[in-house]
Amino acid sequence: MNALTEDDLIIALEKALPEIAEDHEAAATPWSPHDWVPWDDGRNFAFLGGEDWDPSQATLSAEARAGSLALLLTKDNLPSYHRVLAKYFPAFSDWRQLVGVWTAEDNRHAIVLRDYLVVKRAIDPVDSEERRREHVTKGYRQREEQVNELGPLDVLALMAVHENQCVHFISRLAAAVDDDVYLQILAKISNDDRVQADTFAAFLNAGLVADQDNTVVAVDRALQRDEPIGGDIEGFEAEWALIADYENAETKAATAKMLADALKLDTVQGLGDAAEAARKRILELAGRG
Repeated sequence: MNALTEDDLIIALEKALPEIAEDHEAAATPWSPHDWVPWDDGRNFAFLGGEDWDPSQATLSAEARAGSLALLLTKDNLPSYHRVLAKYFPAFSDWRQLVGVWTAEDNRHAIVLRDYLVVKRAIDPVDSEERRREHVTKGYRQREEQVNELGPLDVLALMAVHENQCVHFISRLAAAVDDDVYLQILAKISNDDRVQADTFAAFLNAGLVADQDNTVVAVDRALQRDEPIGGDIEGFEAEWALIADYENAETKAATAKMLADALKLDTVQGLGDAAEAARKRILELAGRG
């Protein structure tokens, strides 16, 4: 069977949109960032007559600070991920239930992280703000050649992988944190990311029905791309040295397993040669080869 055109593929995916949106709404847990910030622990900085940040005030270990900053800057970079999604699934169309809701939910992650980390003086607020501007300006896949290579299924697969990466990254970060409030914040973010990972996987399942071969190939490509959380931050070498193993063979296998299970790749049959080779790579990465 010939592959669908991009327009036909998106129309096919739209048929699954109402059910997937309903499932997402049922699984998602509403929460407000301001509820989770210990405002009583905060005080003014020098600009308003207080005291500016000093390294001696840091309340996290060096590893936890590095991991927190990597997660914060990744979440700050939401506009870039939004634009990648909106290339094929514009938020001003019926796809608002994917792009719009995802963007609104993910936006609260950067809000609560930055508020907590600044109030607790856990990180240097001047440094983190300078890094935020640099990182968001650079963007995620904001060069033409990086985006042009992505079809609709590639975008969905990249997002499914990314959300799973965030879940595993947060699990590693939480192990380096001993503040109960911060642990609850990380749990809220991780739960959101897990629900979103399931949502993107559900769209990939719809893609599997519409265009089996290209869906499997897109998932394989997304897994093969090495884009770890924090790995694309400029001038982050010292921090990265502390968290480089947050994404390792075990976490990559867990992401592959999640997608293999969601798409029931063990039972998929009738693939062309390239797609069958991709399926085997996914299963091997998931520890089922």
